Amino acid sequence: MRYPHTLHLVEQLPARRPAPTLHSRLAEYFERLPACPQVEDAIWDAWMHDGHEEAERALDRSAADIAARRYDIAETRLAILLRRRPGWAEAWNKLATLCYLQGRDDECVAAIHRALELEPRHFGALASLGEVLYSQGEIEPALLAFGRALRVHPHLGGARERVRELRPC
Repeated sequence: MRYPHTLHLVEQLPARRPAPTLHSRLAEYFERLPACPQVEDAIWDAWMHDGHEEAERALDRSAADIAARRYDIAETRLAILLRRRPGWAEAWNKLATLCYLQGRDDECVAAIHRALELEPRHFGALASLGEVLYSQGEIEPALLAFGRALRVHPHLGGARERVRELRPC
């Protein structure tokens, strides 16, 4: 089994607390999420917020660079940003996304691991981990990651579909 440290972390997530530096309203948003899927947008907004305008611009620009497939520029921006803001879970998640798109699975999982250390409720990082594991044929570990994502965000369509595909009955 690949990534045993990250899978161990995923197993422990329900007992872990988010970093104290995260947006103060996230706990409220996560409480409301099961009954109100629209709260997901507020969660993403909170994750994108750092309280430092320049850092937030850098993260926005790196996301735009990723979308435009300017991967080298995005990676440079994220490297600088993470040196300055190593405790920002969403910056790690963006780095994971970049690595995933480039097929750099080990680096992707390392960035996901760091994001989940900081924000154990990061359903996006959990779903991404599930996709990496699924692509490697690691079905049970993928199901664990997707299951944890769904425990946090029961309306996460992509994860729910993948679980149905992997465990049809």
